[in-house]
Amino acid sequence: MGMTMSEKILARHAGVPAVKAGDILTCQVDVAACHDMFFTVAGQIDFEKVNKIADPDKCVVLLDHAVPAPTAKDAHGAVKARAFVKKHGIKNFYDVGEHGVIHQLLVEKGFAAPGRLIAAGDSHTCAAGAMNAAARGFGPAEMMYVWCKGETWYQVSPTILYRLHGKFASQAVTGKDLFLYIAGVYGDATNMNVEFGGEGVGNMTIPQRQSVATMCAEINAEFAIFPCDDLLRDFLKERGDQTIDAVDPDPDAVYHDVRDIDLGKLTPYVALPHYIPKNCCPVTDVEGTEIHQVLVGSCSNGRLEDIALAASIVKGKRVAKNVRFIVTPASQKVYLEALKAGYLETLVEAGAVVTNATCGACYGGHMGLLGPGERCLSTTTRNFKARMGDVDSEVLLCAPATAAASALTGKITDPREFLGG
Repeated sequence: MGMTMSEKILARHAGVPAVKAGDILTCQVDVAACHDMFFTVAGQIDFEKVNKIADPDKCVVLLDHAVPAPTAKDAHGAVKARAFVKKHGIKNFYDVGEHGVIHQLLVEKGFAAPGRLIAAGDSHTCAAGAMNAAARGFGPAEMMYVWCKGETWYQVSPTILYRLHGKFASQAVTGKDLFLYIAGVYGDATNMNVEFGGEGVGNMTIPQRQSVATMCAEINAEFAIFPCDDLLRDFLKERGDQTIDAVDPDPDAVYHDVRDIDLGKLTPYVALPHYIPKNCCPVTDVEGTEIHQVLVGSCSNGRLEDIALAASIVKGKRVAKNVRFIVTPASQKVYLEALKAGYLETLVEAGAVVTNATCGACYGGHMGLLGPGERCLSTTTRNFKARMGDVDSEVLLCAPATAAASALTGKITDPREFLGG
């Protein structure tokens, strides 16, 4: 009986020849990462009492949620984080100025790579699956165990395979639209792995795959994994990877379900307020809905090609008077690249506010919170009640093209009007 990509990675890290859905395994972890919120709000764990961690070189600590520190409490958490990495000799520490959103930084710095098993203290850790890795998030207590022991346990989940065909019909349709379509049509995938295959994968850019893998946390997937094809190999070589330990599914791998999607038939999509599974629709269904804020950014859509697309739509135009348009690059590296390419100049000239790289607005911390009665159209990851501010605000999720087009009109707008298709 053949294995899926996630089953192969788990088997390898458990030191066993084969696994199947339902097996419980203890696995050695390749990367254990966490961000500043662990030191700021994880009050049930006293990091200062930890005497020894298993392998400092496998640990990654970074500041991304509250940077630069917007409150004294956040500043205190950052002080504790700096003391922790100094005490334990953790070299993989990314402070303010060289920071990025955790899931972007794990890719940029080479930690997320094919065949690896990654544990991180953030629910969107499955983002690393775009790199052909098995990654999922853990809470503070389990991350502390992983740091101290170098291992954790997993129950092997059944896997849903999405076979992708064709290519997107318009620049206006990207990976986020694919995810919102999947979430809207198929709903939740709790206690399941999600894997992607089919010739359509080769027609998706690496950032588009990152967007999809990231968002699979919102259907409660355990792992969300893309194959290692020629496009990913080229990306990894350009990044500087010396070896590529790709994992492919066996031809006779066993799947819980196999679902085929024609990328060419997809249109721009949105997630309606307060939840995502079975709550998404084509943008045309809600076109004309008034909005007060638009945000392009986050671990889902803050990469260079997302910012470039938004800039191309607003170039030479002006953001609607009733709209605040916020753009947040996913890392300082992306910020600098967008700056050098002139994208940030274009966005600011159009009336956008460009922030530093941070999770700030997405998690409702800073850099763009909502007041009562306000509605935000956002490329971020979550839209539950009060996620981005006041309990009486609303968040709808979309892809960058839809966000940028809507910023110009002040209402939800089909971006194909601006890009063709």
